[in-house]
Amino acid sequence: MNKFKNILNTTLISLRNRNYRLFFFGQTASLVGTWMQVVAMSWLVYHLTNSALLLGLVGFFSQIPAFFIAPFAGVFIDRWNKHRVLVITQILSMLQALALAVLTLTGAINIWHIVALSLSLGFINAFDMPARQAFVVEMVEKRSDMANAIALNSAIVNVSRLIGPAVAGILVALVGEGYCFLINAISFMAVIVALLAMKIKKFQPASSGKNVLHEVREGLRYAFGSTPIRWLLILLGIISIAGMPYTILMPIFAKDIFNGSSYTLGFLMASSGVGALIGGIYLAARKTVLGLGKILAAAAAIFGTGLIFFGISKILWLSLAMMVFTGFGMLINIAAVNTILQTITEDDKRGRVMSFYTMAFIGLTPIGNLLAGILAESIGAPNTVIISGAVCILGAIIFSIKLPSIKLAARPVYIEKGIIIE
Repeated sequence: MNKFKNILNTTLISLRNRNYRLFFFGQTASLVGTWMQVVAMSWLVYHLTNSALLLGLVGFFSQIPAFFIAPFAGVFIDRWNKHRVLVITQILSMLQALALAVLTLTGAINIWHIVALSLSLGFINAFDMPARQAFVVEMVEKRSDMANAIALNSAIVNVSRLIGPAVAGILVALVGEGYCFLINAISFMAVIVALLAMKIKKFQPASSGKNVLHEVREGLRYAFGSTPIRWLLILLGIISIAGMPYTILMPIFAKDIFNGSSYTLGFLMASSGVGALIGGIYLAARKTVLGLGKILAAAAAIFGTGLIFFGISKILWLSLAMMVFTGFGMLINIAAVNTILQTITEDDKRGRVMSFYTMAFIGLTPIGNLLAGILAESIGAPNTVIISGAVCILGAIIFSIKLPSIKLAARPVYIEKGIIIE
């Protein structure tokens, strides 16, 4: 019993920080709504068009702004009040969901509405994602709790990913997609209230006297001049462009491969959420960032293997099991890369490095979405997912080969921060 209590205390240790605790619970409620919208929107697009290509196109427009805007957003986030940025982006996201709900519930929704609103959300997220990641450091007073906070952040994303799709699948079947969008709009109030309730230190604006392009180039030189940061971003980029697009093909598997309904889609997405939740809890229970490199390589291989067997399977229960492995591998990559980057990055460059993280994680995914949509249209969704899995395994092998040099380059930083004691 005491052992279990100790593990639980270790897993939840970052919740002793008041601001992070507020964010944790507000974000949990909001993210359930977000995942409901993701599932409902993909089902609505496929229901309206019956086109894999348009599924890929909507996914492309929802995330491509991050590819072009995030590096510049990172410069401003290093200069701006991150707390204020997040309040504004959450309000704008709420308005986007509300517009989607009104159009759907009134029956006026068209595919171009979905594309335009997806594009607007992409612009919002280009600022929201790097600000959110960089703000974790400001919410967590004890630096020793930071890795745990990042892992818990990933865990709540996936608790929501477990609940949201399952609820969305039921609601879409009973009352339609519009109510999922409306619930998402309302859910943003939880995180907005949490942000406004925080006690934030007075913000001192940073003014470097340099122009934006100079600071973008400075950030690029810093990130890609660092062996650990460079290879972490490369691995995440491979996973994002090759592996992440499996999510936009899920309606095809639910409807055409398994002859199911929105319930089936909800269960497939929720199964991936189960695996991701396990991965988030596993990372939250770890006490150090040491050893995460090997775990990253293994997780990328697990992710790729799960995708391959999911693409091969024609049995629903087996595919649900594969989704658990896929979700686990995906979460470990997203959260572990984030943890290591936050640990080794200098404070004055954090916004820019996290904008490159957003670019690799969110910005490259739409290109993968578009490619996946085109491939699925010509060779089928199962073959597309199998190819995606093979590319992820190749990325894991390349990262494993580079791991000794990554460890060597990271060692002085870990020594300076007291993580490794010589």
